[in-house]
Amino acid sequence: MATETAVNAQITDSTAVNEQITDSVSQANAKVLADSPALAMGTLFQTMAHATGLAYQNAVAAQQQLNTLAQAATTQGVALLYSIDTASAGATK
Repeated sequence: MATETAVNAQITDSTAVNEQITDSVSQANAKVLADSPALAMGTLFQTMAHATGLAYQNAVAAQQQLNTLAQAATTQGVALLYSIDTASAGATK
């Protein structure tokens, strides 16, 4: 069991507190509790919007890379077609 000290005695004494102070503290606590769901949902919405934006950025980057790859493949194919000697491939009788 805790021993009684001067500080403990002061804390446990029932002193009169102004009702306006207790009402103000209670209203502040109620406001914090009432605002927390809205703040949590706001944070959730911002996080989801950011994640969606990152997904779109990744999709655009992938499309750009695939476009570059397709252009390189087309260039290689055209270069291969131009390198074939068509005159010697023709047969004459």
